[in-house]
Amino acid sequence: MNHTETSRRAQGKNWYLVYSKPRQETVARTQLERQGYRTYLPMIRTPRRRLGKRVIQVEPMFPRYLFILLDTVSDNWSPIRSTIGVSNIVRFGIEPARVPDELIDAIQERDDPAGVQELPLHEFRPGQAVRIEEGPLAGYEGIFLAASGRERVLVLLDIVGKSARTRIDLSHLGPADG
Repeated sequence: MNHTETSRRAQGKNWYLVYSKPRQETVARTQLERQGYRTYLPMIRTPRRRLGKRVIQVEPMFPRYLFILLDTVSDNWSPIRSTIGVSNIVRFGIEPARVPDELIDAIQERDDPAGVQELPLHEFRPGQAVRIEEGPLAGYEGIFLAASGRERVLVLLDIVGKSARTRIDLSHLGPADG
């Protein structure tokens, strides 16, 4: 456990998921940080075709989602939902969706000095069983659903007790049987 994790746990803070309005992740992050909240919005570099040329674009790793560090006792959660760019706090039933510290730490470790990550390419067939071999979700298995234009994939996973579709770095995937 590193110093940041130790101090975070000592303060009673945990990471939670915020669901933003479409294409307003950075607006939500800026507005939440102006209110004094600590947030994390993982970003990726992805190649795009624009006017026949290949360009690199920086965009959120998980479209419409960002992470927020909160204390269930001392932090005021009420302003979060009415923050510009925020749609809601993700909940399972009445409980806010708590994100494991290890997941946040593993994602942050892959950030370059500018706070951005790279995503390479691989090929999988829809319906193929896959295992996440590295990265923050290593060890999870799922079903490859589709490659997106953003060179990420949808994988059906069982995360935090709920089945969820998530976008995974293709370089982290391998066949489930090997």
